[in-house]
Amino acid sequence: MQRLRLRYAKRGPLRFTSHRDVARAFERALRRAKVPMAYSQGFNPHPKISWIGAAPTGVASEAEYVEIQVVEEQDPDTLVQILDSAMPPGLDLLEIVPADGGAFADRMEASRWRLELPGVSPDTLRAAFAQLMAAEVIEVERLTKNGMRTIDARAAVITGWVETDPVESPSTPPVDPCGILVVVVRQLTPAVRPDDVLSALRVIAALEPPVPAKATRMAQGRLDDGGGLFDPLAPDRAARASASG
Repeated sequence: MQRLRLRYAKRGPLRFTSHRDVARAFERALRRAKVPMAYSQGFNPHPKISWIGAAPTGVASEAEYVEIQVVEEQDPDTLVQILDSAMPPGLDLLEIVPADGGAFADRMEASRWRLELPGVSPDTLRAAFAQLMAAEVIEVERLTKNGMRTIDARAAVITGWVETDPVESPSTPPVDPCGILVVVVRQLTPAVRPDDVLSALRVIAALEPPVPAKATRMAQGRLDDGGGLFDPLAPDRAARASASG
């Protein structure tokens, strides 16, 4: 058995695909690429695939992770090219590394999200986020399969900032404002999603974007002392480099 850890991106229209459909597309790609998967035992065997904190439907991501088990040792650099070519457009395989032991999910403490709010100026967004950070509790409602649920969105928000707009050229026509909020959110139970952060801004600062915001997960990992994230594949890369050296 060989365990492999994969990072992939969910881009463009694929962000509206449910996790179940992403998982099906991923399994089809594994079959097309003829990856020698390990299977579970029992009456209805399944390929050994472990999904790590999949992004919600409607959200793009540059940092989705999955772990697979294969029965024949694979060269990660070759496999990433073969498997990526078998993926549908918008589901892009970025990296594969052999697992270096330990529970992969334990490395995922928080996510860094990039929220684009068209029609909201950076100054307005900055003031609203300052109100959010100053609050102790911000309760928001979320519709679940069991009905409406109230959660504290503020408890999960660790840090954040509003990105500065690029300097406009005098020859460039003016464009509508677009505030961009980068926010680090702890992965709690229940999970606080980008929509919950936007709901918290609405509750605390009456911030209502005129059009739907676009959310992209930029990173996942363990937290450092400054609110940043450690790359969850770094220990596996280091172990591979040590073995090859």
